[in-house]
Amino acid sequence: IVKAAMGGGGRGIRIVPSADDLDGMFRLASNEALNAFGDGRCFVEKYVDRPRHIEVQCLGDGTGNVIHLYDRDCSVQRRHQKV
Repeated sequence: IVKAAMGGGGRGIRIVPSADDLDGMFRLASNEALNAFGDGRCFVEKYVDRPRHIEVQCLGDGTGNVIHLYDRDCSVQRRHQKV
């Protein structure tokens, strides 16, 4: 996956299906990032198909008392952003 170094909201992100597509997808992501954020820098990271994102929130009072607020599934995403 090619991702814009700046910004967010799913802008400047391209999934690269094969090595042959990298150059074109990088250019598309960079141009979109430049237009949206004024910075065309991008980076490449591994794309994980169908990931699961689970969060657990914990509260502690600093004296050793800790509780958890259960877990939540944050896997539902729109344009690569948590919903």
